[in-house]
Amino acid sequence: MSRYALLLQMTAVTFLAVPALAAESAERSALAGKIDERVSGADFTGAVLVARGATIVLDKGYGSANREWNVPNSPDTRFRLASLTKQFTAAAILLLEEQGKIRLQDPVSRYVPDTPAAWNAITVLNLLTHTSGIPDLTTFPDFVEMARRPTTPENLVASFRDRPLDFPAGTDFRYSNSGYILLGYILERVSAQPYAQFVTKNIFVPLGMKHSGYDSNADVVPMRAQGYARRDGRVIIADYLDMTVPFSAGGLYSTTGDLLRWYHGLFDGRLLSASSLERMTTPFRGNYAFGIAADVDTNGNKVLWHGGAIDGFSVFSAYVPADESAVVVLANMEGAPARAMAADILRLVNHAVPAMSAN
Repeated sequence: MSRYALLLQMTAVTFLAVPALAAESAERSALAGKIDERVSGADFTGAVLVARGATIVLDKGYGSANREWNVPNSPDTRFRLASLTKQFTAAAILLLEEQGKIRLQDPVSRYVPDTPAAWNAITVLNLLTHTSGIPDLTTFPDFVEMARRPTTPENLVASFRDRPLDFPAGTDFRYSNSGYILLGYILERVSAQPYAQFVTKNIFVPLGMKHSGYDSNADVVPMRAQGYARRDGRVIIADYLDMTVPFSAGGLYSTTGDLLRWYHGLFDGRLLSASSLERMTTPFRGNYAFGIAADVDTNGNKVLWHGGAIDGFSVFSAYVPADESAVVVLANMEGAPARAMAADILRLVNHAVPAMSAN
C-alpha cells in the first residue's frame, strides 16, 4: 500500500472515530445530567460517584461537609464507611488465609482464648457469612451507653461472648456486627498488628487509597465530613460515637474515588487471588457472601453491593464486574436514602436490581 493510500485510510478511520467519540461523550453528559438532577432534587448532602471502567460519569459533592464553616462536600471529602468496612475486613481475613496464617474452616476457638462452649462449632467462615449465631451487640439494651465510651477489641468481645446464641452455628443467617468485630480481634491476634495498621499496609497502600483510614475521634483527619442528623425538622450534629466501638465492623473512612480504586484493585488481581475473590463474592446463604451482598440485575449481570449506617452517616456502594460499573453514595446525614439513590442510579445505567428497589 502506498503512503498516500495508507494516509487516506488512516484519515477515514479518524473521521469515523470522531462522531463515535462525540456521541459517547454526549451520552455520558446526558446521563451525568440526569443523575445530577435527581441527586440535587433529593436535598442530598454528601458525595456521589458513577463510573464505567476507567470513565468517570459523575463524581461530585453536594451540600456541606461542615455547616458551621459552610465547607462544601467534594469528591475528596472523607466519610465514615459504617458497614462498608466489612468487605475490607473480609478481604483482610482472606489475605491472612493466603499467607497460611488462618483457615476459614477452623473453629474460632483456635484463635481466641477461653471461648465459651457454645462457640465450639463456630468457624471463621460462619463469622464472615453471618451464620455464627453470635448476637449483634448493637441490639443490646446497653449499647447506646457503650457506644459513647472508648473501648478495646478485648472488651468488645467480652460484651457478647457469654450471651446465648441466636441459633446454632451454620443453621441460619442473621446480620451480626459482633461477628465482624470478632474477625478483627482474630486478625490482630494472628497478624500481631493492630487492625488499622494491617488494613492500611495490606490494602490501602497497595491500591493507592491515600484518602482512606481508620477513623479516630482524636486524630486530625483532613477533609473529614461532620456527621449530621435531622430532629424535629432541624439539622443537628449527630450523637457522639467513640470510634473504637465499631472497630472492624464499621470503623473505616474513605472517599468516592478511593472506593473506586478499591473495586478496581480487587478485581484486577492486585489484592487477592482469583479463587479468594471468587469465594468472597459468591453468596453463601441467601445473597450474602463475605462482607458483601451479591445479586443479579435484570440483564443477568452480578451486582455486588453493601450499605451502611452509623451516627451521622448513611452510605451505599455497588459494583458490576461485567462492565466495571460502580456507584458510590456517601452521605453525611443520618437516615439519608443512600440505598434508594444508588438503586435509582443503577437503573439509569442499565443495571436495575430488583432486590435493591428499596425504600
